[in-house]
Amino acid sequence: MPNATDGQALTTPESLRPWIAGVRTVSVSDPPVESFVHLPDAVTKVVLRVGPDGHRDVLAVGPRVRAGYYEGKAHVSCVELHLAPGTARPLLGVPAADLVGRVVPLDALPGRPAHRLAREVRWLDPREAVPHLAEALPELLSAATDPARTALLRAGVDALSVHTDRAPAQVRDVARELAVSERQLRNLFTEGVGVSPKHYARINRVRTVIDRATTAPWSELAATTGYYDQSHMTTDFRTLMGVPPRSYFTGRLPSSSPCQAGPRA
Repeated sequence: MPNATDGQALTTPESLRPWIAGVRTVSVSDPPVESFVHLPDAVTKVVLRVGPDGHRDVLAVGPRVRAGYYEGKAHVSCVELHLAPGTARPLLGVPAADLVGRVVPLDALPGRPAHRLAREVRWLDPREAVPHLAEALPELLSAATDPARTALLRAGVDALSVHTDRAPAQVRDVARELAVSERQLRNLFTEGVGVSPKHYARINRVRTVIDRATTAPWSELAATTGYYDQSHMTTDFRTLMGVPPRSYFTGRLPSSSPCQAGPRA
């Protein structure tokens, strides 16, 4: 029986797209009857969360390198801002690598934009948060970013991601295409994404397998997501998810969100 979780992707305002890769609202109404799975995720998020007692948190949720399984919370709602690669340090004051596996109150971070953001959105109605940010974030971040470095990082992210028409490239080939060393590429990813290029590619592939599992045979799915063969896909999936693909989908749990997470400073 699935948990009563409602999620909706919102249109990202044009003024936010240099820094925000996506916006999503999530609400959990009924008491959960199963555990939630937090999928591996190479994205840092800012989350405005409203608890069942009306308590409000503004949180930074860092990347997750492996899946986690937790008991869910009822009567929770939130707005998630998915930060684009390279946005963590300008907005939060720390590299994305410092947030891996952590959920931190925004006002506990050193970035002045983070403090202002926490102060301004904490008491907003969730429906008001995105329009407010569309006005406030460009002013906060325009002078704090390095456009050339950010463009290089995002080109690397795109090349290492699975697309409908191509599998991801190899790390060494991406570095050569971008005219940087593999070490420089690794440093770019560590600061701007939070994980190495290789681990980013693994997370992206596994999440793509989960998204496409009902649309193609395992062997075909392995090939289109860039694995050498189905055995390599199964090994990678087990490492990141804790179970092999067939076991995961046989007893599949519903995907969750930072609404179900608590601060871990």
